[in-house]
Amino acid sequence: MREFGTPAKHTSREDENATDLLLERHRQYPGIALFEVAGADGRRVPMTSAQFLGAVRALAKGLLAAGLEQGDVVAIMSRTRYEWVLADWAVWFAGGVSVAVYETSSPSQVQWIAGDSGARFAIVESTRHAQDFASVRGELPALEQIWTIDDGDLDALAASGAEIDDADLEAARTARTLADTATLIYTSGTTGRPKGAELTHGNFVDTSRAAITQFGESVLPPGSRALMFLPLAHVFARLLSVTQVAAGATTAFTPDTKNLLGDLADFRPTFLLAVPRVFEKVYNSAEQKAIAGGKGKIFALAARTAVSYSQALSAGRVSPVLKAKHAVFDKLVYGKLRDAMGGQVRWSVSGGAPLGERISHFFRGIGVTILEGYGLTETTAPVSVNPPWDPRPGTVGPPLPGVTVAISESGEVLVKGVVVFKGYHGNPEATAEALRDGWFHTGDIGSLDEDGYLSITGRSKELIVTAGGKNVSPAVLEDRLRAHPLISQCMVVGDQKPFIAAILTLDAEMLPTWLKNHDQPELSVAEAAGNEAVRAELQRAVDSANEAVSRAESIRTFEVIDTDFTEENGYLTPSLKLKRNVVSKDYSEIIERIYSGTKPPTA
Repeated sequence: MREFGTPAKHTSREDENATDLLLERHRQYPGIALFEVAGADGRRVPMTSAQFLGAVRALAKGLLAAGLEQGDVVAIMSRTRYEWVLADWAVWFAGGVSVAVYETSSPSQVQWIAGDSGARFAIVESTRHAQDFASVRGELPALEQIWTIDDGDLDALAASGAEIDDADLEAARTARTLADTATLIYTSGTTGRPKGAELTHGNFVDTSRAAITQFGESVLPPGSRALMFLPLAHVFARLLSVTQVAAGATTAFTPDTKNLLGDLADFRPTFLLAVPRVFEKVYNSAEQKAIAGGKGKIFALAARTAVSYSQALSAGRVSPVLKAKHAVFDKLVYGKLRDAMGGQVRWSVSGGAPLGERISHFFRGIGVTILEGYGLTETTAPVSVNPPWDPRPGTVGPPLPGVTVAISESGEVLVKGVVVFKGYHGNPEATAEALRDGWFHTGDIGSLDEDGYLSITGRSKELIVTAGGKNVSPAVLEDRLRAHPLISQCMVVGDQKPFIAAILTLDAEMLPTWLKNHDQPELSVAEAAGNEAVRAELQRAVDSANEAVSRAESIRTFEVIDTDFTEENGYLTPSLKLKRNVVSKDYSEIIERIYSGTKPPTA
């Protein structure tokens, strides 16, 4: 078994908890705004750590006045906004445990998460969320009270705790230690019912400090500006929001990603946390806009130059000719792309799904280095991250300080160290299966190079075994296909079948621009699915994806459907992972037609 570990660079006291990170931040950087929040006129105004601490303590006292006791669970259901973070820290100050509920969750999902976790209280964003809780309240015997942010309930709750003594609050805050559960985050549920991962205060404290000791000086130094737009219910955003507090950064929030470009221009972040789909969208939109403006050839040359420049940086030598070309395109193209992201972004961390190597090189080449990382809910997000001084596109970097990664004989990635969770809430069988011999078994397939850089090739539970016995990891093909501007989602199929095929969905946002750029008439998604020019372009995308695999693993045919895979229709999890079992069931007829040789009717 091959393994590689990075030694820890810090030691935390056993009696600490996550709230100490906030107090430490206040002592170290009192003059740096902790957040920028919407003021009365809608414009962002800075909030100091002293102001935030006052708000947290007041709300925590309100929770104590409402009857919250040590270890009680409080559900939080909201979009990404300042009040989400306020509620989270207040629960921790009061000695409680928060459980994250995605704001898009259905009543049945709310019932499962709140019921399984035993939530006594719930803080929700809107009347709709309160109604979702109310509709299943009869199945939640532990739930006592629901507070709604939009109704001003947090202010009223804070006011209700005015009589709670400071000493009582401090006793509640300090009663929790590194070993105690801080939060429950439920897994995506791609392979079954979601399980509640118990993440401890130690997980947050040690993982945040490990990230800061490794990357803080270069990527997230004090005074950095970070715009948070990913769902805070997801472990990736949650951990980074805590790390940004500890690092001395200023954070702003974007509840609606439709406003993302405007918020980027307004807030001007220096650091971004995003998923690969965001970077793919930025690239594809820029490319199609250039084509529409008659500058497609210039953009294509600029893109190739950016990729070559990044590759040359990795090789350790940039030729004078390439340096000169890069300088020209920096004025013509790259600067404008950076301006679209606010003009100051230099670093970004990407996770949640694999990032295409070409996209990684492109963004590094334009001056925005994406540090791709890898992790799971059960590892408090990051297991490994590419270091800024030696990023290697195509890998997810070496382990964080205090983390060891191993590759089992079967190729499975195993993890141990400060990031690994406590276990699954109320599920000892699943815990025993996941945590064996001191290692967390991730279910992912990967490899380690001689420098400890980890590469992920797929998930063991997603492996397709063809009728000929060939093992195929669908992620390699799917990631390359999703990078194409016409393709929104895809699923590779072929388990126990004679060859590999794919189901593709079209990107409704990019389709009109692509059709116009290719002299095609306006078409609906359903019409485009049968359009000859569209299908020819999709075939070229499939051919390009097939270059990454052997012939036995390549996609022989594909079908286009006129319904996208989204979270709203149940085909994607809130973290945008594909629910393969649901897609396979609902589109079983199409899959059968692919392998029966019967061509499905065109739209």
